[in-house]
Amino acid sequence: MKMPPISKIYEALSVIADERIEILKDSAKVKSSNAKKEYTIKWHQNEISSNDNATFWQKYPGYPIIAVWLKKGLISYDKNILKYFKKINWNELNKKNKRNYNESINEFLNGLVEQNIDTEWIEQQIDDIYSQIEKMSYNIVRKVTKN
Repeated sequence: MKMPPISKIYEALSVIADERIEILKDSAKVKSSNAKKEYTIKWHQNEISSNDNATFWQKYPGYPIIAVWLKKGLISYDKNILKYFKKINWNELNKKNKRNYNESINEFLNGLVEQNIDTEWIEQQIDDIYSQIEKMSYNIVRKVTKN
């Protein structure tokens, strides 16, 4: 599986923090950070798909898929991290930084540093999630097939 940029984990955590996800039987709905888009994620056995641009065109798990994995408990993480990810409009932040996702992450983390929050712990949590994604055995597909 092609690995996503680390920024997708930050966005996925915001999905969970803001409760912008609805898990159904073999699918899920995820709303974007500005609430203007809703993505559909489907899975069957080891196949998973999403209609977000990153997943569909780049064939790596975009933030909607990562959010599903987090919500379903397929990836473990310290839920105390979620309080830092509430109400972050990543869409606006990414536009402001001209799609330089690392710059958006830096701006987010610098905002936390200004509030005397330990960003080293947050970055370690993100790295742990990334390591777990590396071990996931899913095929990213454009359309999930059921036998």
